[in-house]
Amino acid sequence: MSGPFAFEVLKCAGAARRGRLHTAHGIVDTPAFMPVGTAGTVKAMTPAALRATGAEIILANTYHLMLRPGAERIARLGGLHRFMDWPGPILTDSGGYQVMSLAQLRTVSEEGVVFQSHLDGARHMLTPERAIEVQRLLDATIAMVLDECTDWPCEEGVAAQSMRLSMRWAERSKAAFRERPGYGLFGIVQGSVYPGLREESAKALKAIGFEGYGIGGLAVGEGQALMFATLEATVPQLPAEEPRYLMGVGKPADIIQAVARGIDLFDCVIPTRSGRTGQAFTRRAAINLRNARHAEDPRPLDAACRCPACQGFSRAYLHHLVKAGEILGAMLLTWHNLTYYQELMAGLRRALEEDRFLAALAELSAELALGDIEPLR
Repeated sequence: MSGPFAFEVLKCAGAARRGRLHTAHGIVDTPAFMPVGTAGTVKAMTPAALRATGAEIILANTYHLMLRPGAERIARLGGLHRFMDWPGPILTDSGGYQVMSLAQLRTVSEEGVVFQSHLDGARHMLTPERAIEVQRLLDATIAMVLDECTDWPCEEGVAAQSMRLSMRWAERSKAAFRERPGYGLFGIVQGSVYPGLREESAKALKAIGFEGYGIGGLAVGEGQALMFATLEATVPQLPAEEPRYLMGVGKPADIIQAVARGIDLFDCVIPTRSGRTGQAFTRRAAINLRNARHAEDPRPLDAACRCPACQGFSRAYLHHLVKAGEILGAMLLTWHNLTYYQELMAGLRRALEEDRFLAALAELSAELALGDIEPLR
């Protein structure tokens, strides 16, 4: 029998926290980055390779898995951990964002969302209760409440109406959630970029009570400055004793600044998607392997990196794989990018443990200021 779902803060530096999350499927050291395994797989990665990067927790998605292969089928086959051979913790996004961004002919009401699948046009209804049921069938370690994610830009009145609907759905999600040792349900703070709405949302969620709190509705086009300002207005409203999860973020520079503002958990498709498109993150710069300048470069991507792409292959070979459209190129670059992200998080944790977070923050910020992916030449 697993122990309780619990979060402990081990060290602080201003708002930044070094923590540890205890779950039914293992411990997660925070701040942590969750690779995205939307449909029950982190693209181009085996579970063993994923573990080798240092990942302790991954994200999967309710919307995609309920459509294919189906939550009931996964439950009959032993749950998502067995199905995808990932024994560690899994957080499942409730599907609200995907319903808004992918589904066709959706209709939002108090009851939930009626939508047509982007796969075959079949009609489905996702309610707070069904979202929780699907996540229970998947055996998600951390489930998320159903919410509505607003578009950007969003008028304050529209954001307020949407946020209050999400808070009513959060209450229903909580009522539907079956408590089990080592499992948790996270609420999601909404309210677009309006501090008053974010405060109202946080207060509503605290009154309901959750094992952790997601911050949704950001990284949707509002820009970095507005995102950070919204975090600064939101994080102090959340319980200090519970984990905080910034949903869908992001680039390394976004992550380190969000850690400084008190965020514990992150997820984003950037490292995996970049790997599949020939882009690699390194300590000195972000590299586009499609560029002709790498065609005869015998150097590794990053001599200090422990991943197979850096330990066994040259930039010239990786360039060749990318230009030739070989699957191995996507595999190696994804492995490298996820290793980079996990080493970034491990470095932030060490800096917090050793009371040198501010120095590390300045150093990393200077490195990342070198720019984004190099342009294609």
